[in-house]
Amino acid sequence: IIVRANELGEDPLSLSRRYYEEFHRDMSYLHCLSPSVEPRVSDHMPQIIDIIKQILDNDYAYRVDGDVYFSVDKFPEYGRLSGRKLDDNRAGERVIVDLRKRNPADFALWKSTKEGEPFWESPWGPGRPGWHIECSAMSAAYLGYSFDIHGGGVDLVFPHHENEIAQNCAACNTSNISYWIHNGFVNNNNEKMSKSLGNFFTIRQVIDRYHPLALRLFMMGTHYRSPINYSSAQLESASDRVFYIYQTLHDCEETLNQQQEANSEDLIPHAIKSCIDKFHNDFKISMLDDLHTSVVLAAMYDPLKTINDLLHTRQGKKQERRIHSLSALEKEIRSVLSILGLMPSSYAEVLHQLREVALKRAGLLEHEVLEKIEKRNYYRKTKDYKNSDEIRKELAEVGIALMDDPTGTYWRPSMPLALQEQVTATPH
Repeated sequence: IIVRANELGEDPLSLSRRYYEEFHRDMSYLHCLSPSVEPRVSDHMPQIIDIIKQILDNDYAYRVDGDVYFSVDKFPEYGRLSGRKLDDNRAGERVIVDLRKRNPADFALWKSTKEGEPFWESPWGPGRPGWHIECSAMSAAYLGYSFDIHGGGVDLVFPHHENEIAQNCAACNTSNISYWIHNGFVNNNNEKMSKSLGNFFTIRQVIDRYHPLALRLFMMGTHYRSPINYSSAQLESASDRVFYIYQTLHDCEETLNQQQEANSEDLIPHAIKSCIDKFHNDFKISMLDDLHTSVVLAAMYDPLKTINDLLHTRQGKKQERRIHSLSALEKEIRSVLSILGLMPSSYAEVLHQLREVALKRAGLLEHEVLEKIEKRNYYRKTKDYKNSDEIRKELAEVGIALMDDPTGTYWRPSMPLALQEQVTATPH
């Protein structure tokens, strides 16, 4: 932050505040709920100074020329989270080794001021906090030294979270965090994203071409601890899946709106009740098993298929208590989508948005698609099936699928043909 701010000639706190606001916009696009509290380091300097004092008083740290270092030799359990032994730790991974340290693995709690850097007054002279201490101070301020869950990326296991544990325990010997959860990396076409490789992208770049809920579903399709591989085929597949989900629920909603029949669980047929119960139990068990969202998304397809059967098949339309069944199925799916943050404000609105971004990816305007449909209808009427099929294939190649039913022809987004073939050819 300091280096980037100096390059731009901007105040570091102003720079971080700007990116903080941009991050919030991205999280809003992705339907992420706002945290109850989002503390900022610059607002918690007294708490940071206090915890450093506690660590010094408990003899786990030492002072050197205005700097304060944590002494890892004083904490025998150092390495318990990562499983690394002290001898394995490489000093100076992020900075040049400081020869003033008693042990190369010792890390800074407070850094004395340097030219061109922001600073605060402290008992050890003007300076700023080390990389790790701020997290310990702020979590202790709001949650205490013992709490349930601490999260972060897998790259933070060592040294960041390892150092947090050491600091917490040095400040308070009863400190304990029950669960450490770490999310995997996002890879791009099976290669780790990095600025040096130039293969990274931003959330804004993705949602310029794909709906935010498609990106959210794509990420939930992999367990949070596993690496996730980003590719156009994966995003197209996720986009196709969300369209199917919301189109099914929209069709169901329209049918229910035409009926006056009230819902009652007692009137749901046994087969439908079993389908709902199984989905509900799969959801509960999977989410309790370390948030296995991918299993939940897979389990959702049985109730969705059942809705489509009741809506569109001859046998389904004849089912006893059909409206009660549709209402109960839609209610259960809506409940799960809401918990997963995948529930749109309106099925119709999100379908319209999914069509808009599909047209953008295809490089077409809707009236151009409708003209092609009209032309195809003419070819079909005149039994010119070669040209009719050519139009269908031409649109399918850019991700526009034509659907024929008794009322006519309509279009919907789909995975482009080349990507469909790529997915089919990929060994599983």
